[in-house]
Amino acid sequence: MTRSMALARPSLALAIAVAMLASLVLIAPPVEARGRPEAVRFATFNASLNRGAAGQALADLSLPGNPQASAVAEIIQRTRPDVLLINEFDYVEGDPDGNAMTDAFRANYLGIGQNGADPIDYPYVYVAPSNTGIPSGFDLNNNGVVGGADDAYGFGFFPGQFGMAVFSRYPIDYSAVRTFQLFRWADMPGALLPVDPATGESWYSDAELEVFRLSSKSHWDVPINIGGSTVHFLVSHPTPPVFDGAEDRNGTRNHDEIRLWADYVTPGAGSYIYDDAGGAGGLRPGSRFVIAGDQNSDPLDGDSIPGSIQLLLDNPRVNTTVTPDSDGAVEASLLQGGANTTHLSDPRYDTADFSDSAPGNLRADYVLPSRSLRIVDAGVFWPVQADPLFRLTGVFPFPSSDHRLVWVDVMVPGSNRGR
Repeated sequence: MTRSMALARPSLALAIAVAMLASLVLIAPPVEARGRPEAVRFATFNASLNRGAAGQALADLSLPGNPQASAVAEIIQRTRPDVLLINEFDYVEGDPDGNAMTDAFRANYLGIGQNGADPIDYPYVYVAPSNTGIPSGFDLNNNGVVGGADDAYGFGFFPGQFGMAVFSRYPIDYSAVRTFQLFRWADMPGALLPVDPATGESWYSDAELEVFRLSSKSHWDVPINIGGSTVHFLVSHPTPPVFDGAEDRNGTRNHDEIRLWADYVTPGAGSYIYDDAGGAGGLRPGSRFVIAGDQNSDPLDGDSIPGSIQLLLDNPRVNTTVTPDSDGAVEASLLQGGANTTHLSDPRYDTADFSDSAPGNLRADYVLPSRSLRIVDAGVFWPVQADPLFRLTGVFPFPSSDHRLVWVDVMVPGSNRGR
């Protein structure tokens, strides 16, 4: 979610106190450095590698030296995820194999050591089309005009803007990938379809609901083969619950995009779900999974419908025994003030640095393993200002992204093989 941001000026005493605490903080090293090669690091990163025009992102990645892409790549190299989702990674429509963006990013950024960090290799990638920017042919925002970013199936100025990509050190079972790009919102039982408060009628016409897709980008089930064990990487990027009106069409959609994965992993709850190939039903009971993505929903703060992210956090199939956190988020909340001072959520769990007037910093990005995967460590890459790596996150205008990379290390049976 992109917003304009500004930092509040901290008091000198507060800044000094925070800096003294910061000197005690150590950034979590990668799995290998901690002597646990059997742990697998799953991560999500809304890297803001989207651009305002079709082809611009690919042009920026096609040669080394783009400052933002270099900062994003260094963050990935410093944290060294084994399996990574990148949100806001433009999809190139018409690309013959779909890998032009991922190939360029791997060759020109991830494969080149950034500022002394070791290069990182991801032999396996997965990308697919996004609903963003695809014209619906309808006036979805009811402004009397058909066309433009707000009338696309997902907000976007061109097809594929704000897309996503999966990078993996472990093999992807491409033949078993399921995508849910075309699933219709109206086909979800009990869907929170928006109502026009002025009329009490449905915000969307019957004709619009016949074609309206639930996913603002897409939902993917990407099976990862880790030493003979399959972990389903369930990735998405629900729409921000803002930029609409009193009908709250984005808030309700955000809620139901989150709900899709909650139903998908709950035995018996996902029977209504169908994928783009016509396959029906949710995840097979007993399957291992990791849900990842920028969910655009904080448990207690921000603009999402109350209880939205709790659909995942309170799901009995989801492991929430360890919550990723950082000292940098605590520091930012103190220094920036503004809306952060009224927040109910613990700031150490924040993952995104938004405008301090509203909504403040939020926990928006999640990596949520299944109960069958034991969490051994977790964190958010948000260095404090005294840390040399603070230059990678910084303050607005951010050198990398307004979101932070979130990672969770889990134990997967057989994960010490096939690396």
